Amino acid sequence: MLWKKLVQFGKGFFFDKKEESTSTGMPLGTTIHNIEFKHGKGGQLARAAGARAKLIAKEGKSATLRLPSGEVRLISQNCLATVGQVGNVGVTRKSLGRAGSKCWLGKRPVVRGAAMNPVDHPHGGR
Repeated sequence: MLWKKLVQFGKGFFFDKKEESTSTGMPLGTTIHNIEFKHGKGGQLARAAGARAKLIAKEGKSATLRLPSGEVRLISQNCLATVGQVGNVGVTRKSLGRAGSKCWLGKRPVVRGAAMNPVDHPHGGR
């Protein structure tokens, strides 16, 4: 869980591996995910497929992050985060192919009340 040494690589920085670390040792502009709100509570921010946040400033004991929603938020520099972006970026581009595939995932069909009979729904009938 300790920050591995940074290796100067051209004009930017190159990280040995994805590492969990405090933001105190990270350079500005680092892409991170799985970020804690409170130290020791566990990651709560930027955990969805393809999500990433950017470290944009450090001031005193707090760090400023740009979250995937576009929100800019202050967190403590003691909080842990993982360097990099969450995998499975193309999860939303996957075509399920047919209605049955969606049903297997637990998504049931939604029928409008107006399309039902009066005994089935208050909006049913003419």
